[in-house]
Amino acid sequence: MKKIYHLSTCDTCKRILKEINPTSDFILQDIKTESISSEQLEDMKTLAGTHENLFSKRARLYKERDLKNQNLSDQDYKNLILEHYTFLKRPVIICNDQIFIGNSKKVVEAAKAAING
Repeated sequence: MKKIYHLSTCDTCKRILKEINPTSDFILQDIKTESISSEQLEDMKTLAGTHENLFSKRARLYKERDLKNQNLSDQDYKNLILEHYTFLKRPVIICNDQIFIGNSKKVVEAAKAAING
């Protein structure tokens, strides 16, 4: 599978998409207009290891709800991601059996290398 979960209104996601220049066989899913399904999240978790690895602790709602002071389980992370798209660390790039999560330079470079062979 070749898929990228992103947010079309996010400048960082736009920059990364432009930088990695995914081929036409990639499916782009704007998570704001097309919500992540439970099945899609489970597929991501299989590659990522845990839901927490997919979770953005920089999301505004994370701070607003004071979630850092709560003891969250992996199931809590899953439910939060399914509840609101901002909890997914973006972008999530799946290239065959590899997953690249987030926007750090190291992650983006690794994704670029995997995509461009």
